[in-house]
Amino acid sequence: MAYFCKMHPVSRQLIEWYRLHARDLPWRHTRDAYRIWLSEVILQQTRVAQGLSYYHAFTERFPKVNDLAAADEHDVLRLWQGLGYYSRARNLHATAKQVVAEFGGVFPDKYDALIKLKGIGDYTASAIASFCKNEAVSVLDGNVFRFLSRYFGIWDDIAKNSSRERFKSVACDILPKKQAGLHNQAIMEFGALQCKPLKPDCTYCPLSGGCYARKEGKQNQLPVKAKKSAPVNRYFHYLVLMYKGEYLVCKRKEKDIWMHLHEFFLVENTLKQASYSLAGIKKYMDDHLNGADYRLISSSDGHKHQLTHQTIHARFTLLELKNRISPPKENAEWMDADQMSLIAFPRMITRFMESGILSTFEIS
Repeated sequence: MAYFCKMHPVSRQLIEWYRLHARDLPWRHTRDAYRIWLSEVILQQTRVAQGLSYYHAFTERFPKVNDLAAADEHDVLRLWQGLGYYSRARNLHATAKQVVAEFGGVFPDKYDALIKLKGIGDYTASAIASFCKNEAVSVLDGNVFRFLSRYFGIWDDIAKNSSRERFKSVACDILPKKQAGLHNQAIMEFGALQCKPLKPDCTYCPLSGGCYARKEGKQNQLPVKAKKSAPVNRYFHYLVLMYKGEYLVCKRKEKDIWMHLHEFFLVENTLKQASYSLAGIKKYMDDHLNGADYRLISSSDGHKHQLTHQTIHARFTLLELKNRISPPKENAEWMDADQMSLIAFPRMITRFMESGILSTFEIS
């Protein structure tokens, strides 16, 4: 498809639609590359409705990139808590430090500089550069892939890297060089609100007349995306150990899910039918805590937590120790409720704590 100096009709229609239907979002009222970058990182795999409160929290707590760079990782993870994909929060922190070290705290707004930053790929660099400086670089996110595949009838699997070049070429063909930022906002918003994954609003779509999927009735078949493998099941048994108002808390350090977040003492089972009986708990205590003397308070029902590639099945057993023991792990320590409120836990554990079960602990 050739590029013409005049605006491509698809771009014109997208921009006209956007002017009428765009959501009023705070990052659309700034050219500050730092704040736009924050919004893009937060909104990766996060709905706008959920991400909005996090954006406000981050910009209030860290108004400048220097503030984020100087923060303790605990503070960053704590503020991120509930969004999942914690590697994004760690990359966020690392990128802020890189900007301070290499750019003197001035967040870059040109594609060539942005693409060199940790955790920033082609999409994010293109979005920031076009929104801030109207740089003529096209964006490719899930919404754009979906619109392009349906409108132009592209059957390439969007999960394959080999397909990216074709989609990028089409995206560049319809990109108006003088209104790149506006066009990129429009095509992304159109995919989010109009050309949705399920039940796209084709009846009231201003582009339906030229849409391949609409003409051929292929809306539910496009875009093509290879099915992901089934998630792996993991079985976590948390021993919630308390002694006189303090809890034994461990920090995850290994390269696994929830790295650098905190949790209670964990025993991971390999089988679904692993014992949660009194005998089973005693064995855990003997094996891992040198047979510490305890009083069993309660054992929770099963908790299920779905991650992208894993399904976590967890159970929490509340135990009051008769004597305080030395932390059995290098990365474990005793904390009271106030200390625990300052650190980050996986969402599954915060939901357990928010249930009020810990407040039922009674010291004998």
